[in-house]
Amino acid sequence: MEEPATRELEMSLSDGTSDDDMPLTLPTEGSHSGSIRKGCDPFAQTQRSKLQHRRSRINQQINKEMRMRAGAENLFRATTNNKVKETVALELSFVNSNLQLLKEELEELNSNMEVYQTDSEAINVPMIPLGLKETKEVDFTVSIQDFICEHYGEDSSLYDKEIKELMELRQAMRTPSRNQAGLELLIEYYNQLYYLDQRFFPLHKNLGVHFHWYDSLTGVPSCQRTLAFEKGSVLFNIGALYTQIGARQDRSATAGIDRAVDAFQRAAGAFNYLKENFSNAPSLDMSGPSLCMLVRLMVAQVQECVFERVTLTTQDTHFTSQLHLAQEAARVSDVYLLVQQTMTQPLMKDYVPFSWASMVQVKSEHFRALSHYYAAVALCDHTLSAEENEGDEEAEKAFLQFYVNVPAGPPLSQVLQDPEKRRKLGKAHLRRAVIRHEEAMRVHSLCKILRKMDILQDVLSLTHKRSLDKYSELDREDDFDETAEAPEIQSQTHQKPEITPTNFSTVQVTDIFQRLGPLSVFCARARWGPVRVICLQRREGGLGLTLRGDSPVLVAGVVPGGCAAEAGLREGDYIVAVDGEDCKWAKHGEVVHMLKSCSDRGVELSVVTLHSHDTQVERKAIALSHGSDKENTRQRLLGGPKGQSSASLLNWNRKKKREGGGGTKRLGSTFSLSFGSIRDTEAMY
Repeated sequence: MEEPATRELEMSLSDGTSDDDMPLTLPTEGSHSGSIRKGCDPFAQTQRSKLQHRRSRINQQINKEMRMRAGAENLFRATTNNKVKETVALELSFVNSNLQLLKEELEELNSNMEVYQTDSEAINVPMIPLGLKETKEVDFTVSIQDFICEHYGEDSSLYDKEIKELMELRQAMRTPSRNQAGLELLIEYYNQLYYLDQRFFPLHKNLGVHFHWYDSLTGVPSCQRTLAFEKGSVLFNIGALYTQIGARQDRSATAGIDRAVDAFQRAAGAFNYLKENFSNAPSLDMSGPSLCMLVRLMVAQVQECVFERVTLTTQDTHFTSQLHLAQEAARVSDVYLLVQQTMTQPLMKDYVPFSWASMVQVKSEHFRALSHYYAAVALCDHTLSAEENEGDEEAEKAFLQFYVNVPAGPPLSQVLQDPEKRRKLGKAHLRRAVIRHEEAMRVHSLCKILRKMDILQDVLSLTHKRSLDKYSELDREDDFDETAEAPEIQSQTHQKPEITPTNFSTVQVTDIFQRLGPLSVFCARARWGPVRVICLQRREGGLGLTLRGDSPVLVAGVVPGGCAAEAGLREGDYIVAVDGEDCKWAKHGEVVHMLKSCSDRGVELSVVTLHSHDTQVERKAIALSHGSDKENTRQRLLGGPKGQSSASLLNWNRKKKREGGGGTKRLGSTFSLSFGSIRDTEAMY
């Protein structure tokens, strides 16, 4: 089976063009991993399915109200009757009120984080998952059938099974299960879109299929005919599903924390890939600012999981261990503060759910309070020992690097040696911790949705009480000195979050429409002449032709005056059938065997001639037909699970500078021939 090649194409989703890219998992001949085809049962009455149903219903209502608003606005602009204008203005106010109520209802559903949380009884701060983008059903039948008839010149009814398989795959993809199988289902459909793009989406023409997707957070519908919008939306859902998988992990054990870290890092990878490659997004959830916010949110949640792991694995109460915990907590607070700043940007301020912004602010304050609490524990519960000089030197070194700026007053080394000074500094940290805890609880109380989250209330109350109790222990009746201001703690982490790109090679796919022929010739970008039937009669000198390559076999040369030349066979023809037997996918040896096995009456060849509107591509195809070892090596590297290319399936919207006005779009090796060395495959017959 031929291996698709890559090309770079600068495009815009809004101009109706499509892209050309390559899946990281390429099919091998005769292999088919089988489709997952197991979406969630849409009628199953689970808590999560009910939530998705409500989201879908609200999305439809929002769509209806927006159509009504658009019609009313058009009427308002068109009419000159003042009475009609007053009636329309009143109707617009009702519609806008309904839209606001629907938006608030959808926000509450999207903020319903408890649905996606773990069932564990452990008390952990809830994570923020992202709901999937909803989409309408798509009927490919008529569009693909028409294209097969017009472009490929075949009977479209012969491909009803393939069209049905594609539509079943898309239908299952709409409701993926919240586990690895659901991810594989989305990746399978995503990989299959590469072949769909190659087969049915020419460069400057759309298939006529409309893809409808709803914004993940607002429910605002978007519709485009470009396949890039479909790909981007599926990628978004891959990232969203990773967030749900990460949020549901039991983080009371290190194994669950590691799984959560992996899921959130992969979610960040999916959103980051969209951010770098998706421009002119038709929906706000896939815009640059939104994706930047989501990437930072996922990174912050990874950092929070890292802190939880450090908390679990730190069994001792040594001075340096408590300092490290304080710095880890400060790091979590810093990254959530960065997320909070991103959410307050102009485009995001009115878009991000209020509960999300509140949760991020609560976490920033909460973990800053924890950092001061652990600093106080290190200072007040640690006593120096004359027998542990080496450990004390390490503790002193860690303490000297603990603060952002060196605080005024006695040197830190002197503070460390004096129990009373340590107590006062620890008390100052606890005072800051209590203030931060109270601020977190205040922000929490302002959000109706967060108030419903009992587990979050429990976490905030427990940590606040713990800091107050510790402060009471240190507070003395004879302590009349004013409590000093605790210095800012230097944030630090032992594990920096990584943005892990989605690994599409986990799911191998086979082109559903592979019966149309190898993509090197039979694709939407190629043009070829009508099928010609050539009747050859073997003579003493043979058939008078030279063959080369596989799938399909190429006529590399024709002997002047020979049997093939007289019958009308031309150099550059591709053999698609021998005596009526389809051989588009046949190997070189198989076609040779058919020709040699022909009877005295001769053999009937069906051939096509490849044409191209791009002379550059034509020259490149001719050059490749002369057996470029470099290209053959690259093609071999691209094929097979062990030699996957690092190129991504989506190379659309790659940002590059236009050079002058004469730059042409490079089609790469769309028409390249995936065959071996000339010496091995070329022969005269």
